[in-house]
Amino acid sequence: MAKTRKPGVDKAAKAEAKAARKAASKERRSQLWQAFQIQRKEDSRLLPYMIGAFVLIVAIAVLIGVLVGNTFTYVTLIPLGIVLGLLVAFIIFGRRAQKSVYRKAEGQTGAAAWALDNLRGKWRVTPGVAATGHFDAVHRVIGRPGVIFVGEGSATRVKPLLAQEKKRTARLIGDIPIYDFVVGNGEGEVPLSKLERHLTKLPANITAKQMDSLESRLAALGTRMGPSAMPKGPLPPGAKMRGVQRTVRRK
Repeated sequence: MAKTRKPGVDKAAKAEAKAARKAASKERRSQLWQAFQIQRKEDSRLLPYMIGAFVLIVAIAVLIGVLVGNTFTYVTLIPLGIVLGLLVAFIIFGRRAQKSVYRKAEGQTGAAAWALDNLRGKWRVTPGVAATGHFDAVHRVIGRPGVIFVGEGSATRVKPLLAQEKKRTARLIGDIPIYDFVVGNGEGEVPLSKLERHLTKLPANITAKQMDSLESRLAALGTRMGPSAMPKGPLPPGAKMRGVQRTVRRK
């Protein structure tokens, strides 16, 4: 017979869980506020755009209420306009903050790996499947399109790496499509800020079950360098990387 939990224990557990949720929510709000303050100082257009969008949406809601002439509609549209205005203002903040982050990361070592790790959706990312001692790297992504190799660094050094990875992967996966491109601002390259959009535009060629099977097969290939040798995020220009580069060369 199952033991019944004491009411006092249940009450204490619920109170503890509630306190944890409150603390987590408070921390998220604090982080969001800090991010807003940083972005506001760096982006002089942020507040005018947010306030302008909010005022415009509320004004449209009020105008529709006045034109309709119905008291109930008028009273309903004002709160709705305020909520929609706040939502649009928040979306504007998120978009501009994201652009700012990508702009700062552009051209920095490890930026592509960082962007891939933050992809939304069911992507299977393996950073640094191949690299050079100069921190040119190839990252592997498995998704509905198939296998995608993303290179970052000097195009002249990365392209041979991409060709090698495509060749050894094709032997293992057969007819599953393989895509490859280099992240950068040169001709034929994909800018970092458009990386996620570029991936989502690729056609869906395989199912989720095929992705699982593909991931298991490609795990046997391993990598030519340990993921720990890759920087955990974009490295600023001029950062000291000699020790990390030695780690890459030893792999």
